[in-house]
Amino acid sequence: MKENMLDILMYLLENYICGDIDDSADEASLRSELQRAGFPDQEINKAFSWLEGLAAMRENAGAVTTPAARALRIYTAEEIKRLDTESRGFLMFLEQVGVLDPCSRELVIDRIMALDTGETDLTDLKWVILLVLFNQPGKEAAFAWMEDLLFEGSPGWLH
Repeated sequence: MKENMLDILMYLLENYICGDIDDSADEASLRSELQRAGFPDQEINKAFSWLEGLAAMRENAGAVTTPAARALRIYTAEEIKRLDTESRGFLMFLEQVGVLDPCSRELVIDRIMALDTGETDLTDLKWVILLVLFNQPGKEAAFAWMEDLLFEGSPGWLH
């Protein structure tokens, strides 16, 4: 079994949503659960570090200056390597429809860059968006919309 950090994050999110993991579960019990599920310790450690990074970014999000509504996000060369045109377009779409705001978009990009993968496909991006929205208070409606999109397919937008 060749599992990576994103597989562990997806597992935690799916099981947390379904209620299989107790809300009061601490890190040690979650680690045990992941080991019983067959995930390697090294990838479990990476996943918990990734989640700690998300929590730290969320705590510091209030200190970030919110860009003007008409600001344009310019991607770095490294971000372009990680996020293809379709993924960058999807982020822009989510911002235009109000699912992401500029701060949550930056959280998503930061967490994509923190993954230990070369290129991220659209499905992986959707999972990261879901994880970021899940960890942000007040984003329940956006989370529900993304959850529907991820598990049911296309939102049916027109181009």
